[in-house]
Amino acid sequence: MIINAYNSGADSYMTDFEDSNSPKWETRFRVKSTCKAIRREFSFKNENGKEYKLNDQIATLQIRPRGWHLDEKHVLVDGQRVSGGIFDFAVVLFHNAKEQIARGAGPFFYLPKMESHLEARLWNDIFVMAQDHIGLPQGTIKATVLIETILATFEMEEILYELRNHSSGLNAGRWDYIFSCIKKFKKNKNFCLAQRSAITMEVPFMRGYALALVQACHKRGAPAMGGMSALIPIKNDPVANEKALAGIRHDKTRDAKDGFDGGWVAHPGLVAIAHEEFVKVLGDKPNQWEKQVEGNFGPAQWLDFQPEQPITEAGLRNNINVGIHYLGSWLAGNGCVPIHNLMEDAATAEISRSQVWQWVVSPKGILDDGRKVTVEMVRPMIAEELTKVKAFVAAQGEDTASYDQAAIIFDEMSLTPEYPEFLTLPLYEAMA
Repeated sequence: MIINAYNSGADSYMTDFEDSNSPKWETRFRVKSTCKAIRREFSFKNENGKEYKLNDQIATLQIRPRGWHLDEKHVLVDGQRVSGGIFDFAVVLFHNAKEQIARGAGPFFYLPKMESHLEARLWNDIFVMAQDHIGLPQGTIKATVLIETILATFEMEEILYELRNHSSGLNAGRWDYIFSCIKKFKKNKNFCLAQRSAITMEVPFMRGYALALVQACHKRGAPAMGGMSALIPIKNDPVANEKALAGIRHDKTRDAKDGFDGGWVAHPGLVAIAHEEFVKVLGDKPNQWEKQVEGNFGPAQWLDFQPEQPITEAGLRNNINVGIHYLGSWLAGNGCVPIHNLMEDAATAEISRSQVWQWVVSPKGILDDGRKVTVEMVRPMIAEELTKVKAFVAAQGEDTASYDQAAIIFDEMSLTPEYPEFLTLPLYEAMA
């Protein structure tokens, strides 16, 4: 998979140590494969004898370290766990930065989950210290910040300023953004979002945030990156596959026309479509910084939380099903899981459990048939969806041992009176 990503024709490939990674200690050291790939020493032969090798021209590597909320429990300093993000950053930088520079690239990073310019300042201080420590010129490290929390939207220009010597712009991180909105307004009785499938990039609060990001970046001469569509190619179903590809094309066409300078896809097989749509707008230019987004964007746009409906039983069950399936896979060591023809990671699992929690708590959590979502409604559904998930996983020839625990954790995270901040925190403690 890593080799296919490098060879996909994309400008960049991001190795993700955060939302699409299950942080078992052994997977932390996927950095070994990162080191080998940077040095062009990476190859693979599968059980059928098929060989995979890196092309002469490969995508530029970026690393996404863990967010500030996650620790690394296997490494202690003065008896305390180190920050997971600092650990990921430091190990990768120490082993690879000079090699990357020698090969015409550099130490490039994607920074998740920030809520304020003070967190960006802390990262900048770390970059300065790290460059001094290993003997790199200041400004060698470049980092893109994911604007994936509602609070960060209010501080986009300040975040760019704090990282100004190390910044490679901002990215619209759409999935965590939806999760962040639910988390911050969870007890507001006037706030209740429709089911996940209805929250597209065209709804008011998502549209306002995306255009504001392009406006802020281009005002300051910084790259603005569009978000990742979760759609993936669908084998053995040409009709469904065409629909998925059309969805990708629509997503990237909108981003390019809005002024974004690039965007992400979840699968190497989608690179060509995304590239085609950006080339139609950008031509051979590396960006479209000259495009300045007109209009005023602020709280009125960012807090226009619509739509509130539909909320259906199918949508409720889908959240439960996806949540259990993802958590079970995460506990087993896989943090990036294709489910129902979408690539799911921790962000989409967070949306799933957060929506269930909110629909139970909110007076607006009413199904389209008039029934109020309650604990008594949800708990039997968890048992029913667990049965479906285990049957599906078993049919794929995979072990179902972790899924009973996943259902228990999903219940605890969705139906507890007080909302837990992050799903991955209790999951990490439950992991060996």
